[in-house]
Amino acid sequence: MALVAGVDSSTQSCKVVVRDAETGALVRQGRSRHPEGTEVDPEAWWRALLVAVEEAGGLDDVAAVSVAGQQHGMVCLDEDGAVVRPALLWNDTRSAGAASDLVVELGTAAGGDGRAAWVDAVGMVPVASFTVTKLRWLAQSEPESVRRTAAVCLPHDWLTWRLLGTGRLEDLVTDRSDASGTGYWSPATGEYRVDLLCTALGREVHLPRVLAPAEPAGRIPGGALLGPGAGDNAAAALGLGAGVGDVVLSIGTSGVVTAVSPSAASDPTGAVAGFADASGAFLPLVATLNAARVLDATAAILRVDHETLSDLALAAPTGSGGLVMVPYLEGERTPDLPDATGALHGLTLATSSAEHLARASVEGLLCGLADGLDALVRQGVEPRRVVMIGGGAASEAVRRIAPTVLGVPVEVPQPGEYVADGAARQAAWVLSGAVEAPAWSAGDTAVYRAETAPAVRRRYAEVRGLVANRHG
Repeated sequence: MALVAGVDSSTQSCKVVVRDAETGALVRQGRSRHPEGTEVDPEAWWRALLVAVEEAGGLDDVAAVSVAGQQHGMVCLDEDGAVVRPALLWNDTRSAGAASDLVVELGTAAGGDGRAAWVDAVGMVPVASFTVTKLRWLAQSEPESVRRTAAVCLPHDWLTWRLLGTGRLEDLVTDRSDASGTGYWSPATGEYRVDLLCTALGREVHLPRVLAPAEPAGRIPGGALLGPGAGDNAAAALGLGAGVGDVVLSIGTSGVVTAVSPSAASDPTGAVAGFADASGAFLPLVATLNAARVLDATAAILRVDHETLSDLALAAPTGSGGLVMVPYLEGERTPDLPDATGALHGLTLATSSAEHLARASVEGLLCGLADGLDALVRQGVEPRRVVMIGGGAASEAVRRIAPTVLGVPVEVPQPGEYVADGAARQAAWVLSGAVEAPAWSAGDTAVYRAETAPAVRRRYAEVRGLVANRHG
């Protein structure tokens, strides 16, 4: 039995799964925490990976391994391969002003609308999450760091490179899915836009080579083949076996609504980012900054655990009696309101209860994802099914309220490490040398149905508009 390993280096932790290459059956697994914050020394990811690998029984008997990771993070390396400064993560919003500047500048250079010019160039409009905006912030704020920077890569690129162990910058590699989240690689053409990189950073630096979905990056010192890796959302789609028409809702640190598509997205509003996927297709995606942590925050306010929070939410009426939470607790990416704060509207004597607040937090979180689903549909996505994963999907209230808000049935697979599973499936693909990824069983899913309540979305839209007007 050949074994493969998949790594998920996420915002909060590192997970490693070891699976049977042919069937996908789980053999063993391990995990380790990452430090908090939006600025992290990449060495912390490496230490966590080593701990998780050890807990998973090591890689000595593994034939192939691949790394998936959080997208957009900025990792700068000097000419010797040393990290220049702590990495800025996707949820670091300090580059919001830089994003606005880049939109204006490209519009001026193109003699038209800046948002449309960025979409034409790389399939998305820069916001604070994307790497290109962080590079502009670096150029403006830390010119000495820019002077020292010889190469720029992403979190999964850096971990793949560390696993290779050569220390040579020319061995840096990435894949289509993660490259498409930088802001200087075009999913439509499959080429870097070095001009946009230079516009942001002020000069050219070395960039990772973009590998095909099943192209090996090399071998780790122990001899296992090393896959190209993927961005976390693309890996999750691969782990779920998602195909064209499948919409994946991921409720983790961020909220993500994405769908596998045969064609690249082009949304001049900026709501939908036109990413690539890990199979050779495309992955139009809408992301929010506020997802599972909304539930964490509400549980903390009410001083209850998550199971009790779920029970409270289900005890309140649909629509929370008119109480609406717009959960922009860390600013927001979609809509692009990096300086926004959360809002609670409709507080009355009747809604001043733990039950109403719990329900409003769940409905607010889901309304943001429903807005994302609407944006994908406007881009031509025809949802065949909606699959919900992530830590937030473990909440019974989220599961049962989701179809009420989204207006469609929702499938919830068994809890699992779907990002790490996608990386493992890619490793098996690389090992097999086949044209397509191996067909692993997706396992059992539970289907949730409920009567749609359009009034919940209408009321949320009203309050969201108030928040946007205040912070827009």
